Amino acid sequence: MTNKKDQNLEAFRKSNDGEAMTTNQGLKISEDENTLRSHDRGPSLLEDFHFREKMTHFDHERIPERIVHARGYGAHGEFQAYEDLSEYTYADFLTDTNKTTPVFVRFSTVQGSKGSPDTVRDVRGFATKFYTDQGVFDLVGNNIPVFFIQDAIKFPDLIHAVKPEPHNEIPQGGSAHDTFWDFFAQNPESTHTTMWAMSDRGIPKNFRQMEGFGVHTFRLINRNGEAHFVKFHWKPKQGLESMVWDEAQIVAGKNIDFHRQDLFEAIEKGDYPEWELGLQIIPESDEFRFDFDILDPTKIWPEDEVPVKIVGKMTLNRNVDNVFAETEQVAFHPGHIVPGIDFTNDPLLQGRLFSYTDTQISRLGGPNFHQIPINRPVTPVHNNQRDGMHQMNIHQGQTAYHNNALNHNNPHTTPPEQGGFEHYQEKVEGHKIQKRSDSFKDYYTQPRLYLNSLTQPEFDHTVAGFSFELGKCAETSVKQNAVNQLNKVSRKLAERVAENIGVSVPKDNEEVQLEQSDSQLTMEKFKRPLRGHSVGIIVDGNLSRDTLKAYAQVMVDNQLNYAFISDKPRNIEEDFGITETFDTVHPTLFDSLIILAESESIFDKTEEFAELTYQHFKPLVLNENAKKALSNSRVDTSQPGVLTSETPETIVQAFEQPRYWNRN
Repeated sequence: MTNKKDQNLEAFRKSNDGEAMTTNQGLKISEDENTLRSHDRGPSLLEDFHFREKMTHFDHERIPERIVHARGYGAHGEFQAYEDLSEYTYADFLTDTNKTTPVFVRFSTVQGSKGSPDTVRDVRGFATKFYTDQGVFDLVGNNIPVFFIQDAIKFPDLIHAVKPEPHNEIPQGGSAHDTFWDFFAQNPESTHTTMWAMSDRGIPKNFRQMEGFGVHTFRLINRNGEAHFVKFHWKPKQGLESMVWDEAQIVAGKNIDFHRQDLFEAIEKGDYPEWELGLQIIPESDEFRFDFDILDPTKIWPEDEVPVKIVGKMTLNRNVDNVFAETEQVAFHPGHIVPGIDFTNDPLLQGRLFSYTDTQISRLGGPNFHQIPINRPVTPVHNNQRDGMHQMNIHQGQTAYHNNALNHNNPHTTPPEQGGFEHYQEKVEGHKIQKRSDSFKDYYTQPRLYLNSLTQPEFDHTVAGFSFELGKCAETSVKQNAVNQLNKVSRKLAERVAENIGVSVPKDNEEVQLEQSDSQLTMEKFKRPLRGHSVGIIVDGNLSRDTLKAYAQVMVDNQLNYAFISDKPRNIEEDFGITETFDTVHPTLFDSLIILAESESIFDKTEEFAELTYQHFKPLVLNENAKKALSNSRVDTSQPGVLTSETPETIVQAFEQPRYWNRN
């Protein structure tokens, strides 16, 4: 028998249509798309209890693995500025050209767990910790310059959508499933970043040949208190390269650790990867000069409108001693800044300023995670924060408060003119409101610009990326809605994807035709030095020691990574031999292939290696016997990038292009 209170409660529940969204305290929510801010382009307000509750719960969902970016790998290095940037900032690592600043960088995937493969299609994290003489500065970015959402309150929704679906925990490490593409179709702000992720940028060849971006708009402040808006870029000096999708899938099965192994081995052998730091800078007076909002994290600043100024170089030159102690325990936070750098009202950045510390407290067991060696600044730490879980310091003295007279008011504050941090004094006014600025509402112009900047092979790969991912969805409505969204960007893209996945081509739209743009600097425009590329050399038969040593010498002279491959390992000399077999390696693990055949009769595996290398558009060098032996294979030896030669130097000529996309 139910009492009157229970009956009233049941009647109240039934009076609502569907499920009303509430806080964890049962309070109905009227807005779940935007954080509370001072006005529609203003800073977020701490009193937004719904945002804080939603983000706090999200940050504590899983322990101890990172909720996102769990699969990561890191290395130590250093940064040095090329020029004095005192005109823009008084951050010491950007103004003193004689100063070498230690750094730690962690690369990562977003979606997968710690055990997921390196080569999945995903956005890659590119987080850099600068140990400056003014404190720690963390540049916590990605390999794609924009993000899926505009407001941090949407971050739990994005990650819930892209993570393995909760009813079956499938798929691991990728976005090819219904919930992500349902999110994409229902949240058009995600269009731009998704376009990048489905292009070649979503499957980088390795960490060394990957761009990095700070994503957000920050401020640089100079000694006179003058501010400029800034975006941060990392430009790889190794060039920019990706895999083809078939290759990425094979490598995931052949070597789940392909990216981390590549970085580890490059540093171990002294082939230190380098990136140049670039800044895009906009004076405060030009904040509203553009046809996009510079605070919108789903928008780039086109480089033909705001050029990238190269200001310094980072070199990674030391591997970690212990992956757990360093790579897993490193704690990044976009709120770790130094004098001369400050925030803007970018609504995604504003939310991250809360979220990251909250996450680290949960994941690393308490508020003292900054005392873990990898997180310690190089500057002394003095404050009145005491005790807490995992406290490592033994604090001495009677006082732990400010102001005090018993300890001569130590630790004391420092005036800005003596190096103390001072927030930029931005005038803020407006009504408290949960609304997004209308200037954020153009969701399709920049994705269209990105597509128009791609070469034809890159465009074709993007079609294939969308087709594979949407083809894995089970719900026809999800596929159709996603293609409808693509149609707002490109009729051509929508038609090709719709045909590939078996849904209707949307009614024609009035697509705005844009001129070809150079603003994205597509992958084909990056210079690719020869150094560091990998070469597989198949030894099919008994070739002379002198022949093999000549090939090895050319590889060493050109700083190429190489391995001799045959049916079985053979020592030719004490320090020189055939170290790999057809069973221990795979053609997808190399950037090119040389086949040295003793006769016109070759192993079946030699032919298989040649065909896969050819299929993936990579350079292929054959001696005369190998060319004749492959005459009945799927390798067309007349096609670009297939060279016939008896001399090892031909590999240098073959690498004029890393991929020969014009191959039939």
